[in-house]
Amino acid sequence: MFAAVYPHDPSAGLVTALLQAGIRPVPVSDASSVADLEPDDGWSVAVIELAEDPAVGLTVARRIHDEGAAPVLICANRTETQLLAEAVCDDFVLTPIDPGELAVRVARLLRGEGAGPDEVISFKELSLNLATYQANVNTDPIDLTYMEYELLRFFVTHPARVWSREQLLSRVWGYDYFGGARTVDVHVRRLRAKLGEERASWITTVRSVGYRFG
Repeated sequence: MFAAVYPHDPSAGLVTALLQAGIRPVPVSDASSVADLEPDDGWSVAVIELAEDPAVGLTVARRIHDEGAAPVLICANRTETQLLAEAVCDDFVLTPIDPGELAVRVARLLRGEGAGPDEVISFKELSLNLATYQANVNTDPIDLTYMEYELLRFFVTHPARVWSREQLLSRVWGYDYFGGARTVDVHVRRLRAKLGEERASWITTVRSVGYRFG
């Protein structure tokens, strides 16, 4: 299987993740070269990294998608997530890329599924839709910022264990985030407020350590 990868010098992390997924990356310089370099069996997927030039990357993704050359997967870092609202693609992953997640998403695209609306994780009456980034308590939507959603998702998928503020910064915000531990406290306070008085206790403060969910 072959992946058309833009830009022409993809990151080492993306190349490694694709190879681990059993897909050979073929760098392309622009949308027109996708057709010129297409293998005999066709492209399995087109993977667009936005890091080098997000505007151009989005244009390349749109053209490949419109021409039906291959399903399009966009790789964006956490500062570029607002661009995903205007992106024309079939799915996306956030960097740094988790090879396992990329393999699952590529396999889903090859089956023609995309990111389905049934990708929902739940805790009691709370539900989080992983495809649409929507959060609901019962049937009532919760208005969360992107990082509030990411922190809540992490809590829901890692319940019971105590996480230090430093661990949460690393796992949710990323290793390259330079904000202080107070960032975690602020987001926890906002999550508690948005979950409501009855559910604020889901996030427990463990004194001198950090937080536990559930």
